[in-house]
Amino acid sequence: MMSSFRAVFRKEILHIRRNRGVLIVTVMMPIMQMMLFGFIDQTVHDVPTVVVDQDHSVESRELMDKLRATKTFAIRQVTADPDAARGAIIRGNASVGIVIPPDYHDRRGRGRPAKILVLIDGSDSTVSAGALAAVNGLVAQDNLEVLARDARGGMPLSAQPIILFNPEGRTANFIIPGLVAILMQMIAIFLAAGSVVREREKGTMEQLMVTPVDPLGLMLGKVAPYLFLGLGETALILAVMRWAFAVPIQGSLVFLFGIMIVYLAALLALGLFISTRAKTEMEAMQTAQMLVLPSVFLSGYIFPIKGMPFLLQAISQVLPATHMVAVMRGIVLRDAGPTEMLGHVVALLVFAVVLVWASVRRVSKMTL
Repeated sequence: MMSSFRAVFRKEILHIRRNRGVLIVTVMMPIMQMMLFGFIDQTVHDVPTVVVDQDHSVESRELMDKLRATKTFAIRQVTADPDAARGAIIRGNASVGIVIPPDYHDRRGRGRPAKILVLIDGSDSTVSAGALAAVNGLVAQDNLEVLARDARGGMPLSAQPIILFNPEGRTANFIIPGLVAILMQMIAIFLAAGSVVREREKGTMEQLMVTPVDPLGLMLGKVAPYLFLGLGETALILAVMRWAFAVPIQGSLVFLFGIMIVYLAALLALGLFISTRAKTEMEAMQTAQMLVLPSVFLSGYIFPIKGMPFLLQAISQVLPATHMVAVMRGIVLRDAGPTEMLGHVVALLVFAVVLVWASVRRVSKMTL
């Protein structure tokens, strides 16, 4: 029995050593998950904020200093335009807008109640809840300081919060639009990752290579069916989102499907590139899984990107899913168009061009 055990044991050790893909996944997967969950901070801080200062007084500047002191708000812009705050939130450049009215100084100076307007992007329920709690805490602290000096002072400061785009704070409205981008990433990469290596394992790839096939035509022929399948899956998922989970689609479906074509093209090209480098279908699936997992955690789908360390934030910006999650939430929840989502659209176009070029070049080397 021991001789059989030793023989089989030695055989499995050699198999693990030779199959480096399995070894890398086995070792790196738990380390990657520990690093992701360990470094990601879900505490809401440094929320991009636009302040509409219509008062331009010492008191309004003191209020902005108090906002910065909370560490929750990072004031990115100070303007007098009342439409600037809402516009910045729609574009995704800000999550909070603070409007200080023109009579703020007079009311505070005369001991009369003053009110500020707080616009909060409700498309991210975690950030909106944290920002709302920070504003209420700041107002309460200010009122306590005034009451400590004069017990008859009443409540000199109040905040009027307005939750934009998801006033009910429904989790489904926040999660499902981002989930569409993540699901399509998984479907596209895993489908394309096995396309070339599957033919290689069956022995039909050699027959295909001896034919006068153009590399670009070969790549397009491989990914085009999956592109149409992905668009069909997108339509099905959006229908389920709208009618089963009652998540309204505020923006343009034409824009949504247009950017989805770019997104799927980039992911299918990436999957095809993986397929050309893998030796077996199992290795291709493992490599695809290694790429998909970071996207789930670093794309902002689950955890706010602002709560991540700088290095993880930088990595998140080179993931197509990060930009597609932002675009999906912008279209579905904020009625954002191409102008508001321009930065994310450009990033997805760059990803698509680079990945398609890399895949065509790789296929060209295979056909030589």
